Amino acid sequence: MLKKFTFPAVLLFLAYALWANADFMEIAAGVALFMFGMLCLEEGFKAFTGGTLETILRKSTDRLWKSLAFGMTSTTVMQSSSLVSLITVSFVSAEMITLAAGIGIIMGANIGTTTGAWLIAGLGLKVDIAAYAMPVLVFGMVFMMQKSKVRKGIGSLMLGFAFLFLGIHFMKEGFEAFQQTFDLTEYAMTGLAGVLVFTLIGMLITVIMQSSHASLLIIITALSAGQVNYENALALAIGANLGSTITIVLGSIASNLGGKRLAASHVLFNVLTAVVAISFITQLGQLVDVLAELLGIREQDYLLKLALFHTLFNLLGVVMLTPFVGKLEAALIRHIRFEAKTTEKPLYLFPEALETPATVVNAVRKEVQHLFDNAFGLLAHGLSLKRATIESDESLADAVKYTRRIIPLDVEDLYEAKIKSLHSDIVAFIGEAQTRESTRTATEELYVLRQASRDIVEAVKGMKHLHNNLSRHGLSSNLAVRERYDQIRLQLAKLLRELRELLKEEPSDVTSLSLDSLKLSLEKASRKMIDDLDEMIRNRRIAPSIATSIMNDENYATEISRSLLDAVHTLIRPAVAAQAEPLSLDEKELQQLMEQDSESSR
Repeated sequence: MLKKFTFPAVLLFLAYALWANADFMEIAAGVALFMFGMLCLEEGFKAFTGGTLETILRKSTDRLWKSLAFGMTSTTVMQSSSLVSLITVSFVSAEMITLAAGIGIIMGANIGTTTGAWLIAGLGLKVDIAAYAMPVLVFGMVFMMQKSKVRKGIGSLMLGFAFLFLGIHFMKEGFEAFQQTFDLTEYAMTGLAGVLVFTLIGMLITVIMQSSHASLLIIITALSAGQVNYENALALAIGANLGSTITIVLGSIASNLGGKRLAASHVLFNVLTAVVAISFITQLGQLVDVLAELLGIREQDYLLKLALFHTLFNLLGVVMLTPFVGKLEAALIRHIRFEAKTTEKPLYLFPEALETPATVVNAVRKEVQHLFDNAFGLLAHGLSLKRATIESDESLADAVKYTRRIIPLDVEDLYEAKIKSLHSDIVAFIGEAQTRESTRTATEELYVLRQASRDIVEAVKGMKHLHNNLSRHGLSSNLAVRERYDQIRLQLAKLLRELRELLKEEPSDVTSLSLDSLKLSLEKASRKMIDDLDEMIRNRRIAPSIATSIMNDENYATEISRSLLDAVHTLIRPAVAAQAEPLSLDEKELQQLMEQDSESSR
């Protein structure tokens, strides 16, 4: 109920404030222009994230120092830590980069954010940047009206910078006029109480603005206009840094476990940095004075000194946390886990993964692997074998031979809870991704991954039918019948073990020949089962009615095997597509090999 009235209340309060004070209107308009400029910049940079950014990100995060450098550089260039954070969350969640690499990028982004303060303090308030904004605005609109995606992206970037400049200009003018009617310095506070109060105010401003850049702009312009004193501005900067965590926290709500862990690390980093900065604010202020003198910053140039302070305490946080990134990663993985749920939920399909084609493909691939993992356990139990047995080095022949009972299994319920719901989520996610701009390669990858998901579903459906007859005849007193079902179970169990081993291997070690060998073995086993069954029927070792059931179940086993092979082929496809795909055997070639093998055995 409270949420229902909060937004209208905020709108009414804002409308009254704009009506009551023209100076506040100018400040608010400046903030609005600045924020709109930030959105334009984000949209502009997204136009260039179809592959280049992803490639750079993967290659730039294999070492912690590289992650720090990437976070700092990308945020400095984009002037948007929110965009960098969003992309980082999507890559960590899709497991394209490690959690430690993501932590490094976020820490680097905190340092990169400080460059905005330097630009505003050093240039934005000392030059009539509105004069530069006008021509940039004109050219930006010309580029925006083009059909080319790249040109539109350039146009968005130009409009973004233009609106940033205009926002700074209007806020500067508004604060200077505001000073004549209302002096906030009357409310200045000293000591620890002042630091805590203004830290809270800075945090609230950032939470409301959803941008630490915008918060720093307000703080610096207010300081330049004399609306806050230098000491309180330092506390506001600490609060702005602390409040910036809200962006990544909100972005991680709908993300998967990786995103939540990354958000937790960001909160821990900023809280630790804020605690240290508040505890040693006097000493840090003195250090700023010393460094300012060395850098040639005038004693009364509080704007640049504030920017220096902002950079200094962020650097301090990075220096303190860097040695413990590995331990922090381990602690987050250990303590932040998924809760067990009756219906399987996606682990990798989250809204942020839709931001770029690369993250969409990787998220779907990981989710199809998750679906395969669920199906693996269900199929193992459907064969009345423990999953651990198939995954171990134990003799499968012995495990099948010495089975004493058929595991009772409600395949239908498990299918609904573990397979069908997850498959539906994958299909829906791919459908949502197809409504967005993508690359041809990504579109083709999503198509085969959706088919792989369907193949896994078909394999489980086959088990539903197979398990019914297995429950009736799997432990038959007729030795010949039991041998046929043991043969079916062993064939599928061996395939599951071999497919699991293939998925564990390094991608570079997997070729299409590995799968062709399994396909050939499958066809041989299927042919042998049919021949053996024909012989038993001729010799009247099996009644025709039971033989029909065995033939149907053998067909189900073959279809299950083919579906699983096709699905795994897709999951390892990036490793084999380039050089080995042409070597993959089709049905005609498999039949020819079977005939050659049959002739040679005569």
